[in-house]
Amino acid sequence: MSESAPPAAAQGMSAGTTPKLELRHLSMSYTDRQGRTVQAVDDVNLTLANKPGVGELAVFLGPSGCGKSTILKAVAGLMTPDFGEVLIDGQPVEGTGRDRGMVFQSYTSFAWRTVRRNVEYGLELQGLAAEERRARSTKLIEQVGLKDFADSLPKQLSGGMKQRVAIARTLANQPRVILMDEPFGALDPQTRWGMQSLILDVLRTQDNSVLFVTHDVAEAVYLADVIFVLSHRPAKVLHRIEVPFFESREPGLKQSAEFKRVEAHVLEMLHTLQVHGNVRVGL
Repeated sequence: MSESAPPAAAQGMSAGTTPKLELRHLSMSYTDRQGRTVQAVDDVNLTLANKPGVGELAVFLGPSGCGKSTILKAVAGLMTPDFGEVLIDGQPVEGTGRDRGMVFQSYTSFAWRTVRRNVEYGLELQGLAAEERRARSTKLIEQVGLKDFADSLPKQLSGGMKQRVAIARTLANQPRVILMDEPFGALDPQTRWGMQSLILDVLRTQDNSVLFVTHDVAEAVYLADVIFVLSHRPAKVLHRIEVPFFESREPGLKQSAEFKRVEAHVLEMLHTLQVHGNVRVGL
């Protein structure tokens, strides 16, 4: 397990390699309901390497309200930075685009569309032929374990199944970067564990880079290739933790000594943040 200081512009990158995702001096604010300006993000710098055929899953951990979701919205193009920039494959992000997909905690399926038609929604907007839409949606519906529910409406599905639909719909557009804002936060523990395994099984076959927000440390360690620990608002990157390579990501991994060691290390960092505030303290 390695940890590096956050300000470096090209953490973990080889010379001449263009990162998949890069945030440069990102600063953002918004106006609250009382009309006050709130600084949400302050000079955030981070990179995700371009790993063809593999992808990378990065997790944001930090206090509630620290600005994690604001960063995701900036990458999605839903909010414009006050300063700094977001680059994907070296190109600045300007507004929303099909190269990015977002999965929210709330269920976002269209109630009047079947599972298949939900998954195909973005493909319809692109003007893809019906045959190609069906081929792509069939493959994804099978991958997320909903083969027997392709013609069902969302009201006939459980919460976990609705999130599977949202994931399949996002993947159907073949985005280069997927943004997931506490997607399993509303699920019961057993369903949540199953969804974590689904993410590992499906996303790693899609060559996606993923930014994933969670408050669950065990979930972060189980899913992540790299964890970014963020400060209290306004968000800064205090720590970048490279999670060790685990030979197996089966659920039983969570009981292993190595997993527990990494989990304890991350928990200690969060405890240090709580005690010392926005100060980068070596452990």
